[in-house]
Amino acid sequence: MEQEFHRIRRLPPYVFAEVNAMKARARASGEDIIDFGMGNPDSPTPAHIVDKLCETVRNPRTHRYSNSRGIPGLRKAVAGYYGRRFGIDIDAETETIVTLGSKEGLANLASAISSPGDVILSPNPSYPIHPFGFIIAGATVRNIPIVPDGNLLAALDRAVRHSVPKPTAIVLNYPNNPTAVLADLDFYAQAVDFCRHHGIYLLSDTAYAEIYFDCEPPPSVLQIPAAKEIAVEFTSMSKTYSMPGWRIGFATGNKRLIAALARIKSYLDYGAFTPVQVAAVAALNGPQECVGEIRDIYRRRRDVLIAGLAAAGWNVPSPPATMFAWAPIPPAFAHLGSLEFSKLLLREAQVAVSPGIGFGEHGDDHVRFALVENRQRIRQAVRGIKAFLNNYGKVIEETEKKRAAIL
Repeated sequence: MEQEFHRIRRLPPYVFAEVNAMKARARASGEDIIDFGMGNPDSPTPAHIVDKLCETVRNPRTHRYSNSRGIPGLRKAVAGYYGRRFGIDIDAETETIVTLGSKEGLANLASAISSPGDVILSPNPSYPIHPFGFIIAGATVRNIPIVPDGNLLAALDRAVRHSVPKPTAIVLNYPNNPTAVLADLDFYAQAVDFCRHHGIYLLSDTAYAEIYFDCEPPPSVLQIPAAKEIAVEFTSMSKTYSMPGWRIGFATGNKRLIAALARIKSYLDYGAFTPVQVAAVAALNGPQECVGEIRDIYRRRRDVLIAGLAAAGWNVPSPPATMFAWAPIPPAFAHLGSLEFSKLLLREAQVAVSPGIGFGEHGDDHVRFALVENRQRIRQAVRGIKAFLNNYGKVIEETEKKRAAIL
């Protein structure tokens, strides 16, 4: 049978695949590609966390099935983190659950709370799982702006007045991937009031809450009184402790949403490998100097990249948080769009970035740099970009000739 499955038909081609295939071909031919594409932390996981994993894995009793909600010790550690960091009292039994990274948690909660035809509000541009977790579940996604200001709040009001049925949930992500935009408690207070008034669930993704530089520590939506009535927050160990491959995150907040996620997960998984969860407890409860060290690595890389690009003639805003720089495409190349510009940058400068279109159509005038190369490699990349930009007239001419030949 040739028929394509319904849910697959709702997923567009993965735009990053084109750049990834091109990158693989270049490397296979011996080119040295400097890769800022995927937000895949390159720093080693702190030693005390690895040591706890090794110690625990030697106990054969930990090799059995785990608990899909997360072992009690880890849920208590998550509650302790929220208490220390945000001053929030969390019930470890009913208000938090361990997930296989925040991505899995968001997708499974989408499946738990939405049905075909439901309307979900999601930012655009955004991390792909924010809208597509709900699209996979059969819901309809309506775009809202990224910047947490009056325009976003006005868009929420329009969505409630003009959406049939009324929106079920809204997804917010601050510090934001890909744009690095921040939200403050005043905005969260307005968002919580709006969602409570209209009976809309609020899903907050704070995976980058500990990666910040020139700002106060980013807040949690759960710091707003009564937020637990409608809100749940997702975060992850991946960036804070440089543990991306460990696949450990958690969801915290509204008891009804946590219970719904727990019920779905009980059918789908037995939880993360117990030694990984025990090591995550060591991360949350152990010395936290490593978090500041990881943060400082990203800050120094950011400074080298932003200063180097400015010297090359490409002015990119310095991100106040996250491990990303959201770069507007230089005016001479703006007509190409983000995918073609990313391919051009890879071919001419041997630098890989993520095309903004991969985060939604409103991202097509940007590309995203992930700060996952060391400072020496960043300087090397900047030299290649500078040479490319200095030669842009010839590059544009050749590119247009190729495009005309294809057409």
